[in-house]
Amino acid sequence: MGARTKSRKRALDILFEADQRGVDAQALLLERLARPVTPAPLPDYTITLVEGVVRCWTEITDLLATYSQGWSVERMPAVDRAILRLATWEIVYSDEVPDAVAIDEAVEMAKSLSTDESPSFINGLLARIAEVKHTLG
Repeated sequence: MGARTKSRKRALDILFEADQRGVDAQALLLERLARPVTPAPLPDYTITLVEGVVRCWTEITDLLATYSQGWSVERMPAVDRAILRLATWEIVYSDEVPDAVAIDEAVEMAKSLSTDESPSFINGLLARIAEVKHTLG
Protein backbone atom coordinates (compact mmCIF):
# COMPACT_ATOMS: atom_id res chain seq x y z
CA MET A 1 0.00 0.00 0.00
CA GLY A 2 1.42 3.36 -1.06
CA ALA A 3 2.02 6.30 1.25
CA ARG A 4 -0.81 8.35 -0.23
CA THR A 5 -3.20 5.39 0.04
CA LYS A 6 -2.31 5.02 3.74
CA SER A 7 -2.76 8.76 4.24
CA ARG A 8 -6.20 8.62 2.63
CA LYS A 9 -7.19 5.71 4.86
CA ARG A 10 -6.09 7.60 7.98
CA ALA A 11 -7.99 10.72 6.82
CA LEU A 12 -11.05 8.56 6.13
CA ASP A 13 -10.84 7.15 9.66
CA ILE A 14 -10.85 10.66 11.14
CA LEU A 15 -13.73 11.91 8.97
CA PHE A 16 -15.78 8.78 9.62
CA GLU A 17 -15.17 8.87 13.38
CA ALA A 18 -16.06 12.56 13.55
CA ASP A 19 -19.29 11.88 11.66
CA GLN A 20 -20.22 8.95 13.90
CA ARG A 21 -19.43 10.81 17.11
CA GLY A 22 -21.04 14.05 15.92
CA VAL A 23 -17.87 16.05 16.52
CA ASP A 24 -15.98 18.51 14.35
CA ALA A 25 -13.42 16.76 12.12
CA GLN A 26 -10.86 19.54 12.63
CA ALA A 27 -11.16 19.20 16.41
CA LEU A 28 -10.75 15.42 16.14
CA LEU A 29 -7.68 15.89 13.93
CA LEU A 30 -6.13 18.20 16.52
CA GLU A 31 -6.96 15.66 19.22
CA ARG A 32 -5.25 12.89 17.22
CA LEU A 33 -2.18 15.08 16.69
CA ALA A 34 -1.97 15.87 20.41
CA ARG A 35 -2.78 12.34 21.59
CA PRO A 36 -2.12 9.76 18.86
CA VAL A 37 -4.01 6.47 19.03
CA THR A 38 -1.38 4.60 16.99
CA PRO A 39 2.40 4.45 17.30
CA ALA A 40 2.83 5.95 13.82
CA PRO A 41 2.31 9.71 13.61
CA LEU A 42 -0.30 11.03 11.21
CA PRO A 43 1.23 11.53 7.76
CA ASP A 44 1.37 15.10 6.46
CA TYR A 45 -0.96 14.21 3.58
CA THR A 46 -3.58 12.96 6.07
CA ILE A 47 -3.48 16.37 7.75
CA THR A 48 -3.70 18.11 4.36
CA LEU A 49 -6.73 16.00 3.39
CA VAL A 50 -8.69 16.48 6.61
CA GLU A 51 -7.95 20.21 6.76
CA GLY A 52 -8.86 20.59 3.08
CA VAL A 53 -12.16 18.76 3.48
CA VAL A 54 -13.03 20.77 6.60
CA ARG A 55 -12.12 24.07 4.88
CA CYS A 56 -14.34 23.23 1.86
CA TRP A 57 -17.03 21.29 3.78
CA THR A 58 -20.04 23.31 2.64
CA GLU A 59 -18.96 23.44 -1.01
CA ILE A 60 -18.20 19.71 -1.05
CA THR A 61 -21.53 18.85 0.57
CA ASP A 62 -23.33 21.06 -1.97
CA LEU A 63 -21.55 19.31 -4.87
CA LEU A 64 -22.43 15.87 -3.52
CA ALA A 65 -26.05 16.91 -3.00
CA THR A 66 -26.28 18.41 -6.48
CA TYR A 67 -24.82 15.47 -8.40
CA SER A 68 -25.95 12.44 -6.37
CA GLN A 69 -29.17 11.66 -8.13
CA GLY A 70 -31.80 10.19 -5.86
CA TRP A 71 -29.67 10.23 -2.71
CA SER A 72 -29.41 12.97 -0.15
CA VAL A 73 -26.01 13.29 1.49
CA GLU A 74 -27.57 12.47 4.87
CA ARG A 75 -29.03 9.24 3.50
CA MET A 76 -25.68 7.92 2.24
CA PRO A 77 -23.79 5.46 4.42
CA ALA A 78 -21.39 7.40 6.66
CA VAL A 79 -18.35 5.68 5.20
CA ASP A 80 -19.48 6.64 1.68
CA ARG A 81 -19.90 10.27 2.75
CA ALA A 82 -16.37 10.31 4.13
CA ILE A 83 -14.91 8.65 1.01
CA LEU A 84 -16.81 11.04 -1.27
CA ARG A 85 -15.71 14.11 0.70
CA LEU A 86 -12.05 13.07 0.52
CA ALA A 87 -12.12 12.29 -3.18
CA THR A 88 -14.17 15.38 -4.07
CA TRP A 89 -11.61 17.56 -2.30
CA GLU A 90 -8.78 15.90 -4.25
CA ILE A 91 -10.64 16.25 -7.56
CA VAL A 92 -11.89 19.81 -7.19
CA TYR A 93 -9.44 21.53 -4.85
CA SER A 94 -6.08 19.77 -5.25
CA ASP A 95 -3.82 19.81 -8.27
CA GLU A 96 -1.52 17.16 -6.77
CA VAL A 97 -3.61 14.12 -7.68
CA PRO A 98 -4.97 13.20 -11.11
CA ASP A 99 -8.76 12.85 -11.07
CA ALA A 100 -8.59 9.22 -12.20
CA VAL A 101 -6.30 8.35 -9.27
CA ALA A 102 -8.60 10.05 -6.74
CA ILE A 103 -11.59 8.19 -8.18
CA ASP A 104 -9.80 4.82 -8.27
CA GLU A 105 -8.61 5.21 -4.68
CA ALA A 106 -12.13 6.10 -3.54
CA VAL A 107 -13.63 3.11 -5.34
CA GLU A 108 -11.06 0.78 -3.79
CA MET A 109 -11.83 2.09 -0.30
CA ALA A 110 -15.54 1.58 -0.95
CA LYS A 111 -14.92 -2.00 -2.13
CA SER A 112 -13.22 -2.90 1.11
CA LEU A 113 -15.23 -0.80 3.56
CA SER A 114 -18.76 -0.29 2.29
CA THR A 115 -21.75 -1.95 0.64
CA ASP A 116 -21.75 -3.91 -2.62
CA GLU A 117 -23.50 -1.00 -4.39
CA SER A 118 -21.18 1.70 -3.06
CA PRO A 119 -18.22 1.32 -5.46
CA SER A 120 -20.31 1.91 -8.58
CA PHE A 121 -22.28 4.74 -6.92
CA ILE A 122 -19.06 6.44 -5.79
CA ASN A 123 -17.42 5.92 -9.19
CA GLY A 124 -20.36 7.47 -11.04
CA LEU A 125 -20.76 10.43 -8.70
CA LEU A 126 -17.05 11.27 -8.65
CA ALA A 127 -16.78 10.89 -12.43
CA ARG A 128 -19.60 13.41 -12.82
CA ILE A 129 -17.93 15.85 -10.40
CA ALA A 130 -14.64 15.47 -12.31
CA GLU A 131 -16.51 16.11 -15.55
CA VAL A 132 -18.05 19.39 -14.35
CA LYS A 133 -15.24 20.70 -12.15
CA HIS A 134 -14.03 23.13 -14.82
CA THR A 135 -17.40 24.90 -14.59
CA LEU A 136 -17.19 25.43 -10.82
CA GLY A 137 -16.33 28.75 -9.17
